[in-house]
Amino acid sequence: MKDLRIFLLLITFLTFGCGSDKPQEQLNVQEADWASIEAAAKGTSVQLMMWQGDPLINKYMQDYVKPQLQKQYGITLDINSGQGKDIVGLALGEKETGKTVSEMDVAWINGETFYQLRQLDALYGPFTELLPNNQYVNWQNPFIARDFQQPVEGMEAPWGNVQLAFIYNAAKVQTPPTSFSELESYIKNNPGTFTIPNEFTGMTLLKSWLIALAGEEELAGKFDEAKYKKYSQQLWQKINYLKPYFWKQGQTFPATLSQLHQLYANGEVNFTFSNNDGEVDNKILQGVFPESSRAYVPEPGTIQNTHYLGILKRSGNLPGALVVINFLQSPEAQYRKASPEVWGDGTVLATEKLPAEWQEKFRNIPARRHAPDRTAIQDRAFEELAPEYMIRLYDDFRTAVIEQN
Repeated sequence: MKDLRIFLLLITFLTFGCGSDKPQEQLNVQEADWASIEAAAKGTSVQLMMWQGDPLINKYMQDYVKPQLQKQYGITLDINSGQGKDIVGLALGEKETGKTVSEMDVAWINGETFYQLRQLDALYGPFTELLPNNQYVNWQNPFIARDFQQPVEGMEAPWGNVQLAFIYNAAKVQTPPTSFSELESYIKNNPGTFTIPNEFTGMTLLKSWLIALAGEEELAGKFDEAKYKKYSQQLWQKINYLKPYFWKQGQTFPATLSQLHQLYANGEVNFTFSNNDGEVDNKILQGVFPESSRAYVPEPGTIQNTHYLGILKRSGNLPGALVVINFLQSPEAQYRKASPEVWGDGTVLATEKLPAEWQEKFRNIPARRHAPDRTAIQDRAFEELAPEYMIRLYDDFRTAVIEQN
């Protein structure tokens, strides 16, 4: 009977046509067992859209994830470059044109992108309970269960957990600022050696600074216009006062994090930043950052957040999307990317739930050398703010700071 059931379920899964406007009948994954989902996924292609700005992440995906998906599940993973605005733009365009099958199946998302896709009703789900490896996910951790104050509710699957870190050159900065208050003094006393990238990491820095000004509880919960205006005005006032002491006198700002990393590597600035608190080690290992680079979290803290994988509602390959995400959440894949030599990304798994052999492996991940210990910075971890804060900061940093020249 079981074989007959699998056969009948597979009959319903016809040819997957990526990017086709004609919808193909698919396996009902909400009713199918996992063996049927894996069988339906075999031999298909899955389209993944993700940020491709880091060579080590790209290497992890190309040299490990893609071959393993092909070997273990017969899935061809096609990786397409794109992030927040690209993913939202794609979903919006497909919705407006009435396209019934999306060009993408899976997207690497979090925060404001999750919020905007939910507003467009562009995500498939809930689906996380369908994944066998979901049993290991640390859903008790509020930094994982909520994304920018939004309950995940099965609409995206956690992939990694990180915290914003300051990276500095210890050969040039003997005593780095230990707080956001001290940062102001440092910038003024060391003109030309500091700047902020006008992109996601830079906005995360500004959010952390905003929380430091207001207090963590003051900005918790839903977006509050009055509170935002009050504290963002204080923030813009500080930054505009300091702007003449920024790199290039604040007349220009790096448009990408990679540009800031390059300025730092070239010695033009003494600080860069990373949303991954472990990145300093892998950048040193790559020979990108000087050996004297160190990372830390200033007082009172910085934002810790989780990044996720979402499935586009119009995906033409739901079985394949589910199998890909389940693999990326597996102890094997999570362990590999946690190594500083591979990616240094924090796991989303509650390792105490894993089989004993995997618990032992996670305990013996190579130690960080110049990155802060995760347990030591946990009490300096801010939860993400509601997504509207990020959206407003992008706009207001441009109008209140960049254009005020």
